[in-house]
Amino acid sequence: MRAVFWLCLALAGYAYFGYPLLLWIQALWLRVPSPPQPPPQDAAPRAVDPVPILPTVSIILAARNEEANLPGKIKNLESTDYPRELLQIVIASDGSTDRTAEILREHASILVPVILESSGGKAIALNEAVRHATGDVLVFQDARQMVDSNAVAELVSRLADPEVGAVSGELLLESANAETAPEGLGIYWKIEKTVRKLESVTGSVVGVTGAIYAVRRELFAEIPAGTILDDVFVPMRVIKAGKRVVFQSSAIARDRLFSQKGREFSRKVRTLTGNYQLLRLEPWLLSAENPLLFRFVCHKLLRLAVPLFLTLMLLTSALARGTFYHAAFLAQILFYLAAALGAVSPSAKAIKPIAIAHTFVLLNAAALMAFYSFVAGRKRLWT
Repeated sequence: MRAVFWLCLALAGYAYFGYPLLLWIQALWLRVPSPPQPPPQDAAPRAVDPVPILPTVSIILAARNEEANLPGKIKNLESTDYPRELLQIVIASDGSTDRTAEILREHASILVPVILESSGGKAIALNEAVRHATGDVLVFQDARQMVDSNAVAELVSRLADPEVGAVSGELLLESANAETAPEGLGIYWKIEKTVRKLESVTGSVVGVTGAIYAVRRELFAEIPAGTILDDVFVPMRVIKAGKRVVFQSSAIARDRLFSQKGREFSRKVRTLTGNYQLLRLEPWLLSAENPLLFRFVCHKLLRLAVPLFLTLMLLTSALARGTFYHAAFLAQILFYLAAALGAVSPSAKAIKPIAIAHTFVLLNAAALMAFYSFVAGRKRLWT
């Protein structure tokens, strides 16, 4: 019992804190300068730093029933700070039943409307939009998020390095009054962003921010129909092709937190379900063929198992003998009671420990629900 308790505690702790710490140590190691060595007589000339580039860019969006968001999004796209003669905007309407297609046609002078009469899902719409793209770089965005005017230029700047095949931007979550994410969720996002930055510094990130990322056109792989996480599928195919995927924190997309109860939870469940789906679509991800196998397991899969670790910790601490384990069991019960209080009383989440407990339990409940959704075969082509 005691061995199981400590093993589960170690694995859960590693999933959220140990892995970032490992990446941080690796980043420190890479920054340590090595003693200068004289070049061999037949050494090739030293490579110079990448120079700025200005490739042609196609901004790609897929939309379904987005008449409320599209006018603002199109204005946002028009404000993009990138040479207009090098910029193309392609938006696909995936069988929309509202005015989405009409709005796109009205703006045909500044964008390429791709109208799909029936809905095949986001992946199909993205593939079709890419077929109409002419840019050397594809920049994927979503209709809901607003993107800073310099975001495209910031993404493209990293592609001056020929070893980089894709670049992720950063998503900032804000409430309706433009405040940052609540305390618990804010801490989770800080951990997630820290992991992505450290992965980028030490090699490649496992996934990208779906709201804002860029990929070289020749490295884009057609997305299988029904794919939930294009923002993991696409970059992992770039990795498979032998290129790096990096994180650019100055390329910012801004999203709002859903005010309706349960919407954030549903979005998280869908995202985590996509991780299970990827294993079925891309079995090579769990083989030696994946250059980022260790990172993929630590970043994407281990967190899915945390609910199991937490359950075993609770059970073993309840059954194990000894004052320490009795205290550990009581501490866990108090933690879950604090999470429950945050769920029934939103005002209680103003207290930091309660907010953290509530968010932690909510995220792990979403992981459990994601497993159920995948096993049950639930399909959602759009959020």
